[in-house]
Amino acid sequence: MTTTLYGLKNCDTCRKATKWLDRFGVAYTFVDYRDAKPSPETLAEWAGKAGGFDALVNKSSTTWRQLPDVRKAPGSDAEWKLLLREYPQLIKRPLVVTGDGAVTQGFSDNGFKQRFGIG
Repeated sequence: MTTTLYGLKNCDTCRKATKWLDRFGVAYTFVDYRDAKPSPETLAEWAGKAGGFDALVNKSSTTWRQLPDVRKAPGSDAEWKLLLREYPQLIKRPLVVTGDGAVTQGFSDNGFKQRFGIG
């Protein structure tokens, strides 16, 4: 099964996730949001699987807190896509997509063990 981990190279949580995958021998590809911004179609797909655009966003991030209030309340999917393409670092990290199309966000040892069937 192919696994793609999306995040930021300098994100501590993403580094922990990649170390975990390496330790358990899970093959993966790492994609930095800033180097390869997700397409609007990809963002829509992720949002559909994550429970909506609102669920994709890390609202405790510095970037989110520094946004003007008007940008924090996108009124349409098109506005969400524009916001997340402009500020991909707002997407909760890491975002993991496996070959079966499943999308999950965040990292924890137990969560990854369950996600990858390691027991």
